Parts: sequence; C-alpha cells; structure tokens
Amino acid sequence: MTIRFGTCSWTDPTLLKSGFYPEGVNSPEERLKYYAGHFDTVEVDSTYYSIPSEKVAGLWAGERTPEGFTFHIKAYSALTGHPVDTKGIPLPVRDILPKDSFRERWVRINDEEALKLCFRMFGSALRPIKDSGNLGVIVFQFPPWFLPKKKNYDYILKCKEYLPDEKLAIEFRHISWLVGRTKDQTMKFLKDNNLIYISVDEPQFPTSPPPIAEVTSDIAYIRFHGRNRENWFKRGIPTVERYNYLYSKEELKEWAGKMKRLEGLAKIIYAMFNNCHGNKAIINAMDLREMLKETD
Repeated sequence: MTIRFGTCSWTDPTLLKSGFYPEGVNSPEERLKYYAGHFDTVEVDSTYYSIPSEKVAGLWAGERTPEGFTFHIKAYSALTGHPVDTKGIPLPVRDILPKDSFRERWVRINDEEALKLCFRMFGSALRPIKDSGNLGVIVFQFPPWFLPKKKNYDYILKCKEYLPDEKLAIEFRHISWLVGRTKDQTMKFLKDNNLIYISVDEPQFPTSPPPIAEVTSDIAYIRFHGRNRENWFKRGIPTVERYNYLYSKEELKEWAGKMKRLEGLAKIIYAMFNNCHGNKAIINAMDLREMLKETD
C-alpha cells in the first residue's frame, strides 16, 4: 500500500511569510517547483472560490511539477451548495442567472441550467491536468447543513453524473451521516457508487463528524483540519486563523495507527494537511511521513 503526504495549499500568505520558501523563490512557478521537491501531492484550494482557466491548470501540470505529481482539486463552492461570491461567478453563468441574483454579494446558485454550466466549465478547466495524468480526486466538501436526506443522496449522484470520468471524494461536515444505521447506509452508498469517503480530523463539537478512518474505494483520503476549538466557529477573524493549529506527535501517532490498520483495504492513502497557517501543515505532513517510515 502506498501512502502519500501533502498539504491543502502551497500559496497561503501565512505560508509565504513562514520561511518555508527560501529567499529568491518568489514566483508561482518557483514556489510550486520548490513544494514539489518536498511532496508529491497537493490539494488545490483556490478552485473552491473560482473556476480556474485551462491555461492556469495547464501551467500547474506542466513543467512546474515532476512526472507522477498529483493534484487534488477542491470543487467550486457552487457545486457543493455553498454561497458563492458574485464577483467570481463566470460570465457565461452570470448571463443565465436572473438579474436580481446580484443584489447581494453572496448567492447560492440553484438554477439548474446555471449549475450544469458550472459543472461543465469546472470539468473543462481540469482537462489539462487530466490529460497530463496528474489529476487525483475532486474534493466535494459539503456544508454542515447538507444532511442525510434523499434529495442529498440524489444530488451526490448528480455530481457523479456531471463529472463521470473523475474520482469524487466526499466530505461530510455533520455527524448525522456518521452515526448508527445511517453511518452504515452512508458507507454502503459510497461503496456502491465508487465514491471516496474523506476521513476528517477537526475540532470536536456535538455536530462534528468523528475522526474515523473508513475506506469506500481503492483510495483512502484523510484531511487534517487541525483542532483549534477556540477559533473554529469564531466570527470576525480571518479564515486562516481557524486552521492555526500544530498537531502534537501524540496526536499524529493516533492517526499513524489508524492508517496502518487500513493496509489491504485501499491501494493508496492520501494524508492531506489543511492546517495551513504558517508552515504548520508542512511540518505535520513531514512529521507523519517520518513517523510512518519508522514503523515500516
């Protein structure tokens, strides 16, 4: 079984100030090349906020990364039912939406035609990464109000229908998917439809998904969000402050044990650190990688 380690950003402003990138490594091209010298996979976070151009995606997968490097792509927010910034909505989509949609800065795209177009544009944007063989999974991080109802099971299948050639990984943000009989139903649904369950580690509250390691495909995917309870729901702070957390060696050992128990259940495990405040994700990804090397 292969385990690959990476972070969920290589361009966060706090990372750029952390000293991870040496002096003179200043351009996007140089930073990605430098990152790829330390890790062989990354999750792209910027695609949640706006659909990239094919040109930009082509640059990521071109000469900036070595052969075998893997990009996981976070689904555009409109595709997961989150409010989107109207400034980032693609022009062809804007033309479809009713004019009164833009009275507020943040809107949810519920119009079916507009949503289909978002899926088409998103899939098209990823084509250069797909063609280069560098595309990993598409991360569908659903919001906390996305609960285990029939319409939501159906919507997940619709996502699969709109992106039929991609590997979809599903992250639930509410505990209701993962308790009692509903947990069994959730896992069966994902297995039956070859969807990847995303195991999450995050601050624990009554509605939080528990940090369980499950496999529903030949890929296991783990996202480490940190455990900053104080900032997780705090308002009026920069988003990055919610992820201001450095895992201890003891906390990582818990996951090292869980990951070892997944041997034989998945062909590959991706351990992706989203505690992207400063260089904390970098440090923890390296820590866990070294920890699992020692147990081989």
